[in-house]
Amino acid sequence: MPALWGSDLELFALARKELFVAVVGDVMDKLGLRSQFLPPQIQPLTRDMAAIGRAMPVLSVDLMDVDLSDAHNPVAAKPFGLMMEALDSLRPGEIYLCTGSSPAYALWGELMSARAVRCGAAGAVLNGYTRDLRGIVELKFPVFCFGSYAQDQSARGKVVDYRIGVQVGQAIIAPGDILFGDCDGVCVVPRKAEEEVFLAAIEKARGEKTVRKEIEAGMPAMEAFEKYGIL
Repeated sequence: MPALWGSDLELFALARKELFVAVVGDVMDKLGLRSQFLPPQIQPLTRDMAAIGRAMPVLSVDLMDVDLSDAHNPVAAKPFGLMMEALDSLRPGEIYLCTGSSPAYALWGELMSARAVRCGAAGAVLNGYTRDLRGIVELKFPVFCFGSYAQDQSARGKVVDYRIGVQVGQAIIAPGDILFGDCDGVCVVPRKAEEEVFLAAIEKARGEKTVRKEIEAGMPAMEAFEKYGIL
């Protein structure tokens, strides 16, 4: 581990204190990691929500709750498929990341949030909608999604697998990659690059504070960029 942190807890605390998603994205661009943002419609339920943690990817599919007695996949006959197993598997500091299905129903809700809080999870990121907006906000559990939509998943979709690699938009997410979300969206930091990315992001964020002070004191943007290489 770098000298700045010795564990995930320390790294995540440092990120929450000093970093924001945009600066992490800028650093990954310079490192050639240019497909690391989730689609822009994935936003926090409230603008003050932020989350950072290890990804626990979940794959959901559209599957109508009709007569499934002849289904070849036993998961198809289970209510919600493997959703409850996936939820109960959450570990402290992880983020439940669900993708794969259409945006025709909610992938998350208040009771799932309550369970995730009990598991010590850091948040939920959905390539779709949540429901129970008021209850989730009361729990102060960070959820990033398309917004709130009450239509239930139970009759329309099922979780078919979890802790597997998934793709959301252009971003590919493996279990254990770092997800970082704030009011500007969500990015994914690959595990293999996380040390380099966060060290560079901390340096850049600290540099940006200096540049802002210079600009506020009257320095022209061009002069600031020539001096610091930041804008």
